[in-house]
Amino acid sequence: MKCPYCAHLGDKVVDSRESREGEVIRRRRECLGCGKRFTSYERIDEIPYMVVKKDGTRERFDRQKLVGGLLKACEKRPVSVAALEAVGDRVETTLQERPEKEIATAEIGSFVMEELKSLDKVAYVRFASVYRDFRDIGEFMSELKDLLNAKE
Repeated sequence: MKCPYCAHLGDKVVDSRESREGEVIRRRRECLGCGKRFTSYERIDEIPYMVVKKDGTRERFDRQKLVGGLLKACEKRPVSVAALEAVGDRVETTLQERPEKEIATAEIGSFVMEELKSLDKVAYVRFASVYRDFRDIGEFMSELKDLLNAKE
C-alpha cells in the first residue's frame, strides 16, 4: 500500500476491524518511511459472470438454476446430490478461471452433458433432450445410437 503522505510502499498493519455487516475490513496502517498512520478499507469486488443465451440475451450465472436443472435430469436416478453439487462446483471453477467474464449457454451445456455422461446415461439423455432441443425423433435416436456406440 502506498503511503498517502510520502508515497513510500512499505507499511505495517496496526489494527484490523470488520464492519458490522462484515462486508468491509478497516485497517489502520503505519508507514515504515515517515511513521504516519493512515486507514485503508478492503471490500470484495464481485465480478458477475454473465451467461449468453441462445437468443443473444445475457443474464447473471445462477448456480442454483444449474443445479436445479441437474436435479430434474437426475430425478429418480441413483445420482447423489453431492455429485451434482460437484458438477456445479466444476462449472463455477471453469467460469472463474476464464479470462472473459461471459460464457455461452452452449459451452455450459456441453460441459454439463460430458459430466452427466460419466455420472448417469439416462440423466444425460434427459438433459440432452431439453438442452439440444431435438426437432424430431430421428435426431433423438441418433444421439442414443452415438451413446450406445460409445459404450461398446
